[in-house]
Parts: sequence; structure tokens; C-alpha cells
Amino acid sequence: MPHIIVEYAASIAHHHDLDKLCEELFEAAMTTSAFVTPEDIKVRMLPASHWFQQVENSSFAHITVRLMVGRTVEQKQEVTTTILKTAAKCLSDVGSITVDIKEIDPATYVKHIN
Repeated sequence: MPHIIVEYAASIAHHHDLDKLCEELFEAAMTTSAFVTPEDIKVRMLPASHWFQQVENSSFAHITVRLMVGRTVEQKQEVTTTILKTAAKCLSDVGSITVDIKEIDPATYVKHIN
């Protein structure tokens, strides 16, 4: 059920293969100790058409990893470090790449699958 959500400057899509980035992030996640079932991992891209940063290279990618509670701090650090390393390799000319983990509360998370 983990979600890897990449918010990014829309202009990045003109210079990078985002399908490949999705695959690379999926594969990177699977190398960590926090992910067990590949069928549960979802990777998606959300372009930002407008943004502002007062820096020379204002392109960005922010990656949020949503996980159920229960991972150790070390596992979460392993995930963020691994995801950042992979994203930085794939998006080497992007001005800012950040990664964060948000935990999902199983008491309020619901899901429907067909």
C-alpha cells in the first residue's frame, strides 16, 4: 500500500523520461527493508504548472512516501536516502530534490479494489 508521489516542475517532463523515473523509484523502493509486496507499491507523478522560488535553478521535484505506521526510524531513513539518491541520479539537472515520509493511520485509511 505504499505510495510514492512525485510533485515536480512541469518543465522537467520536457527533458526527462518520467515513466523511467517511476520505474527507477519503484525498483529503488524494493531494495529497502521497508517494502515487502511489490504489488502494493504505487508511484505517481503530479506536475506543478506554476511555482515560485527565488533561486537561479527553480526546477524541483518533491517526493512524498506514504507508509503505514510501524517502520523504524532507520527504515524510514533508508527509504528517504535511497529514493533521494535514485531521483538525483535520474534528475541530475533539477535544482532541488526533496524526499519526505508521511505515515498513514490504519484506523482511518480505507481502500476499495475491484
